[in-house]
Amino acid sequence: MAALISRRTSLQALSLAVGGALVQPAELVADRAPKAKKLGIALVGLGNYATNQLAPALLETQNCYLAGIVTGSPEKAKSWAATYNIPEKNIYNYQTFDQIRDNPAIDIVYVVLPNFLHAEYTIRAAQAGKHVICEKPMAMNAAEARQMITACEKAGVQLSVGYRLYFEPHHLEMRRLATEKTFGRVKVIESGLGFTVPGPNSWRLDKKIGGGGAIMDLGVYAIQGARRTLNADPISVTAQAFTFDKEHFKDIYETVFWQFEFPNGTVAHSSTTYSSYVDRLYVTCERGWFKLEPSFNATGAQGITSKGAMDVPSPRFQQTAQMDAFIQSIQNKTKPEASGEEGWKDIKLIGAILQAADTGRKITIDWRV
Repeated sequence: MAALISRRTSLQALSLAVGGALVQPAELVADRAPKAKKLGIALVGLGNYATNQLAPALLETQNCYLAGIVTGSPEKAKSWAATYNIPEKNIYNYQTFDQIRDNPAIDIVYVVLPNFLHAEYTIRAAQAGKHVICEKPMAMNAAEARQMITACEKAGVQLSVGYRLYFEPHHLEMRRLATEKTFGRVKVIESGLGFTVPGPNSWRLDKKIGGGGAIMDLGVYAIQGARRTLNADPISVTAQAFTFDKEHFKDIYETVFWQFEFPNGTVAHSSTTYSSYVDRLYVTCERGWFKLEPSFNATGAQGITSKGAMDVPSPRFQQTAQMDAFIQSIQNKTKPEASGEEGWKDIKLIGAILQAADTGRKITIDWRV
């Protein structure tokens, strides 16, 4: 029992470090300053993720709410306005988007568009004086991601990437187990995410729109599964890429495997694919192991260790803690946990993975540039 209490205490403390709030004694709450007002979020792009994940999650957030929408569909505008009680003055289309600068009810723009539009709308939102959350992958390449960071810094607004798993209890527990060396030092990490992509007309298969297939769309999760668990960034990568269905996958890889080397000697073997299902994060240590399977999907993770099941909660919507944490960083004027720099790192790593796969060489990752 003592061990369980210790583990729960550690997880609770780690949750606080990335934006969670511990319950405080009544006498401290009484002396606290009045609670800050909720900040308004406008969702840009009302596709499946915004409809089935972000909007419902915003009904449960403590620090923000769904204030506005940006859509090219009059039908969606009418339906969302009725469902979420959104006033007409807070509804925009892509031609009127820049007028959002004059709307004090909207504090944050959440970009939920296809990948090739992320940079444009993040920069335009920053120029309109709005804080920004941009869905992953942050950009089409590392240079574009850096432009987005610079634009937000110049405008004096905060930038975050939609990394819901930075705040998900199972992933926090994986990070804790690695950090505290519960099973000894981490030696090998395996991470993978893949599914059979809908098609052949899915925008994800178009390199100009999606940026590169599964490695761009899903690879970010497998990359973060390794580096976030270990709390370190890799120093080199080797990779192998395959495309068997050349009619379906044009100009993009069907499946990619890669191997990261970390400064402390840990090795990660990871994969992503658009032709089969995989969703797993497995960590082996000197005296045991721990894993999540499934790991990365938005509907919930399941964890187990070599000593038994993980006793951690599963939130109904992972995005609730993600968005609330971002509002806290805005209000406290602190750097977001899921910052633009984090998004830039992942895009840089994707570029290195593709370079390694294309050349067959080990690529050293220079974090100075």
